[in-house]
Amino acid sequence: AFDMGGTTAKACLVDRGRPFTTNGFEVARVEVGKRGSGLPLRVPAMDLMEIGAGGGSIAWIDALGLLRVGPESAGADPGPACYGTGGKAPTVTDADLLLGRLAPDRFLGGAMTLDVEAARAALATVARPLRLGLVEAAAGIGRLVDENMASAARVHVLEKGKDPRRYPLFAFGGAGPVHACGVARLLGTSTILVPRGAGVTAALGFLAAPIATDQIRSDPTRLERADWARVRALLAELEQAAVATLVGAGVSRARIVVERAADMRYLGQGFEVTTPLPSGRLDARRADAIARSFLATYRGRYGQAVRDQPLEVVSWRVHARSPRPAVTLEPVPRGTDARRALTGRRPAYFEPVGFVATPVYDRDRLGAGARLRGPALLEERESTLVVPPGAAVTITRAGHAVVVLGPIVRSRRRHPQTQRDRVR
Repeated sequence: AFDMGGTTAKACLVDRGRPFTTNGFEVARVEVGKRGSGLPLRVPAMDLMEIGAGGGSIAWIDALGLLRVGPESAGADPGPACYGTGGKAPTVTDADLLLGRLAPDRFLGGAMTLDVEAARAALATVARPLRLGLVEAAAGIGRLVDENMASAARVHVLEKGKDPRRYPLFAFGGAGPVHACGVARLLGTSTILVPRGAGVTAALGFLAAPIATDQIRSDPTRLERADWARVRALLAELEQAAVATLVGAGVSRARIVVERAADMRYLGQGFEVTTPLPSGRLDARRADAIARSFLATYRGRYGQAVRDQPLEVVSWRVHARSPRPAVTLEPVPRGTDARRALTGRRPAYFEPVGFVATPVYDRDRLGAGARLRGPALLEERESTLVVPPGAAVTITRAGHAVVVLGPIVRSRRRHPQTQRDRVR
């Protein structure tokens, strides 16, 4: 899952429908995305990769004369230069506007007009020292931010023993669909899933998430030496506290789902793996089942696991949650003719061919079953999906877009773009 907003980009590996989680994270980081620069909290959370790369990320030139993007951001106030709200620094959004990826008169569904000249003036501050044209500078900014996000996401996935090429990219956020195809190609994956209402998908997920709580108790013990009567009493106490918390939040006791786990490791290791515990009564006869669960979890996380040394339990956990709500989006009407959603054409920049006269579609008018080929721009109120030449798009019954990348198109009839991209 790939979420690119205004200030940061985040990625989380979702394997077989379940996101990877972590037992701690940092808040109030001094440097965006830099591990160790914030305050650690031992609280269960989704295991996210986060870097300072968003629509408001500022482009700058370092001491060696090299172009950089982020982690500093213009944020929402004053925002990118093209917002016309006081921002002067060149940002990713300014670059996307000059590259034709965003429509100056249809931003936020037409509620906001972007200032193209302000974006040009801001980009000139990095283009001039680099002796580049404005379009060259904008393309460099776009390429650099894609590389930054793809590199961080690749490391995040590889650290979990997984191959990023085997996973489709689920892209959302205001800027996510703009950069999704570029990031996917760099990751080596060819399929991109872009949900309907991509700009507000995170908010929908927050509202639809079940109410949950975790109770954790540290009680280190070797697995083969565990006092199982003590373990059963401890887990019962944790379950009682977790259930009481949810009942106090208004969840019916009969609807509460309880899951037990243990933070385990090989004896002598410095980190643990949260391991699901089998249901039913825990005693010495269940030790082998717990060990097998640990090995399966460890192998899934790191690619291999060998029972060659004793196992240790560091903490016991109880996770209680309300039922997961059934979120069903209203299906979009069937309509296989994409031409009905065509609103016009505009020049958009695609590497390596340059500007191409690109069809623009109103995504809300694309029916289920509609198919089209890139280059294309699919606009909705909160975001724009940029589809490169050679890619194919299919709209699902729920209105989601499935993009399949093709080979890189290296030659195409170019649009006679204006020559004002040179800094004068």
